[in-house]
Amino acid sequence: MKNLDPAIIKKANTWLEGDFDKETKNEVKQLLSNNPKELTEAFYKDLEFGTGGLRGIMGVGTNRMNKYTVGMATQGFANFLNKNNVGKGKIKVAIAYDCRNNSKFFTQIAAEVLSANNIETYIFNELQPTPLLSYAVRRLKCQGGIVITASHNPKEYNGYKVYGEDGGQLISPQDKQVIEEVKSIKNINEVKFNKISENIKIIPEEIIDQYLIDIASLSLSPEIIKKHSDIKIVFSPIHGTTYKLGPMALNSFGFKNVINVPEQDVTDGNFPTVTYPNPEEEAALKMALDKANEKDADIVMATDPDGDRVGIAVKDLNNEFVTLNGNQTAAIIIYYILEQWKANNNIKGKEYIVKTIVTSEILCEIAKYYNVECFDVLTGFKYIAEIIRNLEDKKQFIAGGEESYGYLIGDLARDKDAVISCCFIAEAAAWAKENNKSLYELLIDIYVKFGLYKEKLISITKKGKEGLEEIQGMMNEYRENPPLQINNSKVVLIKDYKLSVEKNLVSKSESKIELPVSNVIQIFLEDGSKITMRPSGTEPKIKFYFGVMDKLESANDYIMLNSKLESHIDSITSSLNIK
Repeated sequence: MKNLDPAIIKKANTWLEGDFDKETKNEVKQLLSNNPKELTEAFYKDLEFGTGGLRGIMGVGTNRMNKYTVGMATQGFANFLNKNNVGKGKIKVAIAYDCRNNSKFFTQIAAEVLSANNIETYIFNELQPTPLLSYAVRRLKCQGGIVITASHNPKEYNGYKVYGEDGGQLISPQDKQVIEEVKSIKNINEVKFNKISENIKIIPEEIIDQYLIDIASLSLSPEIIKKHSDIKIVFSPIHGTTYKLGPMALNSFGFKNVINVPEQDVTDGNFPTVTYPNPEEEAALKMALDKANEKDADIVMATDPDGDRVGIAVKDLNNEFVTLNGNQTAAIIIYYILEQWKANNNIKGKEYIVKTIVTSEILCEIAKYYNVECFDVLTGFKYIAEIIRNLEDKKQFIAGGEESYGYLIGDLARDKDAVISCCFIAEAAAWAKENNKSLYELLIDIYVKFGLYKEKLISITKKGKEGLEEIQGMMNEYRENPPLQINNSKVVLIKDYKLSVEKNLVSKSESKIELPVSNVIQIFLEDGSKITMRPSGTEPKIKFYFGVMDKLESANDYIMLNSKLESHIDSITSSLNIK
């Protein structure tokens, strides 16, 4: 105790003396007595309500996800809604939750606080994926939405995402206004926990039914699907929200041979069959891959716990399953959709796609070929939703995607949607089969047409207070002392999104970056390589993105050139001493 920061002890004692329940106080006492390190982590700061909401480890304390931090966040959101909707009638908010431990409990807390603030609150009667919440906000004409989820984080985490009336996550200035409202709550007694039952309603099943009907209406090749409805699709929700909706959506598109992974159909916040419920990780797909090999399936799909991201595996030229990364899947989706739009004479010159700045440049190359505009936005699907909203009734949004396995086709939802993405990936597979190709062969064809783009992501985890400081120190070093040469190639351009400055080291000129401020640095090399670094907004990580590219003359050269580009990236990472 004598080595503890007095400010931390003071904050912990505030919880012992305040209007907190007995169970919470007992847990705080245990930390004070037996676990000074955990006490420090639980109280050294307040769990920050950022632009995406809350995300953190569950437990007692100001820096943890619990009844009280969720209650304060909800009270702040309620205050924002009440101040910004004066005279507009009854305010409505929809809430969805995922499979995580305490997700349903946190949903109840949020619903009760909103109801106590005289806000009509709609909740699903069971866990449902994030895109369905986005869709429901729009269908029910709500002024806001909440999803209780920590996406693909480890089981110790939970989170709280806030949505606006368009079904997209809040952006500036609304996000900052909500943050200020949350920060202004200094005492738990300011939170209205006493629910008004008549203000809490269940979202009708018709919303789910209509969602399935609406996404099926976007299908571009129904006749081809009929011919190849027997494609074997292994589908896993990894214990999460799509265990029902995923197969139902594939069936609604016409795919009749969806094979489940029974052990992972069990909704469980402990994620018992994986160490990390992240479809970016091949290990998370292992059970699905085993099932696919057993059934001789054509494709594997696995979604993350809240159903907004999907990872896939396809058969390579040796008939062995390989996982595709988010850039590769995005390229297949965008290429397939634009090819069909062109074939159907639907491209009129006002169509566009959107990607994030860390996503493969091949998407813009594909769009350019089809005379479709391509927008680049900051990392975060809320920025894609912002473009859709700003261009509504002016231009036609076709699809959007980001390298972290999130995609959206059509604007029924305003967040990434793994449910509809699974359907279009399957549809692309049916189209490829109609043309006597596999998805893997289709991907190589795309590379031959547009160039072989190779990307790699390295995430470095730095946990706790010290880790946060170390990550910031790394960003400061790159910002203040950027390298002039990497892997024997000159640095020609540096984009600093925090300072909103683009520096051309060749012409010695500077220009302003016309995107929101963000703690991101991009370095471009003379040989065409691109390096991006940014701290994660949802995890204790700093992320490094590497992108290289070369012309692929023929499909026969793919393996050789792919290996060459992989070595090129390895040389860059070694030069920067990043592992």
